[in-house]
Amino acid sequence: MNKEHLKKKLSTLSLSMFRKDFFGIYHGSISAKTESSRFIVNIKDAVFDALDGESMIELSYTKDYRWKVASMDADIHYSIYSQISDAKFICFSMPPFTTAYSLEHDVIKPQDYFGYMELGEIPVFHPKQFEDWYHRAKSEIAYYLQSNKTDIIVIKGYGVYIYNRDLNEMAKKLAILEKSCRILMLDNSDNDYNFD
Repeated sequence: MNKEHLKKKLSTLSLSMFRKDFFGIYHGSISAKTESSRFIVNIKDAVFDALDGESMIELSYTKDYRWKVASMDADIHYSIYSQISDAKFICFSMPPFTTAYSLEHDVIKPQDYFGYMELGEIPVFHPKQFEDWYHRAKSEIAYYLQSNKTDIIVIKGYGVYIYNRDLNEMAKKLAILEKSCRILMLDNSDNDYNFD
């Protein structure tokens, strides 16, 4: 797949995810591996509802000046790509229901059909203190994904990292997770009220 077509696909997905509130105006990251030691990722100041070729940059595993304008999550994407060969696409997002659900729960247990069948139970990773999280994240996220043989990590109060070999499958799985967490939260809210 040529790089311009790849950027267009990332842009289309980014807009959809922005509309669903998975990305903030400057919050989130999305990338695609282009070669064995290169990947495309959004830049720091990317606006996700208008991601275009100028909003993405190709990085080499060998750090150079381009890394300074790349997303602050680029180190985490690099760590995942360099350690997990199945990772062809990576996304970091903060879907609101999943992130909110992670604040009060240690495990996500979908009760809806698609969540149950596609995801099963997903443990919530606790980053402990937030003060040094970004220094630890690049090693801890890749280690967690690799050691738990999973392609998704829900991080308490932070968001979700997900990777896949297929861009559409990655988006589908993230959407199912968010819908499942929304259903869980709506179900819990009903239990908090007495309508007698």
